[in-house]
Amino acid sequence: MNTNSDVLRYTAFTTDPAGGNPAGVVLDARALDDEEMLAAAARLGYSETAFLTPAPGGTPASDGTPAPGGAQRSYTVRYFSPKAEVPFCGHATVATAVALGEIHGPGDYLFATQAGEVPVTVAQGADGTPRATLTSVEPHITDVAPEDLTEALDALGWPATDLDPAFPPRIAYAGARHLVLAAATRARLADLSYDFARLEALMHRLGLTTVQLVWRASEFVFHARDPFPVGGVVEDPATGAAAAAFGAYARALGLVPSEAVLTLHQGEDMGRPGELTVTLREGDPRVRVSGAAVRIPG
Repeated sequence: MNTNSDVLRYTAFTTDPAGGNPAGVVLDARALDDEEMLAAAARLGYSETAFLTPAPGGTPASDGTPAPGGAQRSYTVRYFSPKAEVPFCGHATVATAVALGEIHGPGDYLFATQAGEVPVTVAQGADGTPRATLTSVEPHITDVAPEDLTEALDALGWPATDLDPAFPPRIAYAGARHLVLAAATRARLADLSYDFARLEALMHRLGLTTVQLVWRASEFVFHARDPFPVGGVVEDPATGAAAAAFGAYARALGLVPSEAVLTLHQGEDMGRPGELTVTLREGDPRVRVSGAAVRIPG
């Protein structure tokens, strides 16, 4: 029988256990130190594993039942890739929230992350599958130096002419930093074969979590891919933090309305299709990212 210190396996932004982005979830990591959390994430091998520490005011029982006086709703959450801790991870947040929702029921949760407080709401989708919506920390967008852009393109093997001129390269942040590059064609996005070590070195220097590669299919629909060498993973199948950063980027540059709902398809080229919903609200700089998550059997 699993206990709250076991690593649970979920996949986010899909209703199919074979799709989306797998994440580990440890519901109570109080007994684990940093090295043990990193080792657990490395053993699992997913792009991230989330480790929860219940906030004061009541903790879940070891069998997963709600704490006396009501369910635990506030947690400190840390995220580890197989190689390092990351400040925030969207797909592991969605997976964790759905795992909690299955124990405590739908409702609002609050995750204290290294990037800041992230509210999450869990609800039942129309198909009965739990869905979670995270609200990002306040985002910001910065320029990328020409020499850094050149190095990124060289590492990816992308000529500058393969970029969509309507989408200027930027570094976008909504809990983690991502370099946003837009492909001019779907074929360019589909052909991903890059210099792992070279891109990893640039990303470490710039403090990037992923490179957010996108292609615009229609006004509100995009396809995305996310190289993640700094996490020891060639590519992330569905990246909630990057989706939040992209939503902030697209709004800041006037590429979408200030109030809009975007759909991002990711993972198709890896055989793990996922769908991320990005919601922008007028007057609120934060970005909301929604998706389903399901338990991985076994």
